[in-house]
Amino acid sequence: MASKNNVTELIIVGLFQDPEVQRVCFAVFLAVYLATLVGNGLIVVTVNISKSLNSPMYFFLSYLSLVEISYSSTIVPKFITDLLTKIKTISLEGCVAQIFFSHFFGVTEIFLLVVMAYDRYVAICKPLHYMNIMSNLLCYVMVAGSWLGGFFHSIIQILITIQLPFCGPNVIDHYFCDLHPLFKLACSDTFLEGVIVLVNSGLISVFSFLLLVSSYIIIMYNLRNHSAEGRRKALSTCASHITVVILFFGPAIFLYMRPSSTFTEDKLVAVFYTVITPMLNPIIYTLRNAEMKIAMRRLWGKKENSEME
Repeated sequence: MASKNNVTELIIVGLFQDPEVQRVCFAVFLAVYLATLVGNGLIVVTVNISKSLNSPMYFFLSYLSLVEISYSSTIVPKFITDLLTKIKTISLEGCVAQIFFSHFFGVTEIFLLVVMAYDRYVAICKPLHYMNIMSNLLCYVMVAGSWLGGFFHSIIQILITIQLPFCGPNVIDHYFCDLHPLFKLACSDTFLEGVIVLVNSGLISVFSFLLLVSSYIIIMYNLRNHSAEGRRKALSTCASHITVVILFFGPAIFLYMRPSSTFTEDKLVAVFYTVITPMLNPIIYTLRNAEMKIAMRRLWGKKENSEME
């Protein structure tokens, strides 16, 4: 990149310019980030230690929580530390790295959500064959496929980005590095690159979302044949998943399936899916899942009792 770039460092505009507002945001977003780490970390530890949570659903949930921690940690620590600095900078290489990892973990999460929807489809629509279909091997293959899908998606994004020349200006109108704000700094026309990003990012989001919606329509249709108790339990599990899907895909489709802009609304929408949503996911899955709450009480209750003894 250095051979055709005069720019080696980028200045990040940030979310707000008022110092007082930035200090308040620092305290709020630091608390949110710590809650994200603790909440998702508790799910990962609980699922891996608790013997009662050995079904494929919880296996996938633990990986989803791990991805949430990784995704949030790619963006939020830099974002909240920048809130305390007057001039916010990042190297061009650091910017490209942030784009790679944010898209890597973001698309991995999309594929994991699709995998989790398939798991619920098999559990509800083919209950007698569930354990045969959702074997340990298939679960590991689907998780590995999700990670590989995210990796290849990100590689495409980065191969597009590193070929662009950056010769100035060097002010990126966002609070973190993303493709559309970075493209505006390129010294060449980026229409083709924008179309590729639209296909690579936007269409993955749209098709995955449509696939998820279709799977849950089929699930709801098949629930007619279940008992009232079976419907209640299935709907409780599916409701958590559907809520997470809407919270994640809504902002992603809004940002990547329309022309780029510098609207403040775009930054606020980005805050929602990069900072807020990773914190909400463990709350949504835990509050609506009796098995998870019981397992957490047993696991952490035992630890407290052993410490007291």
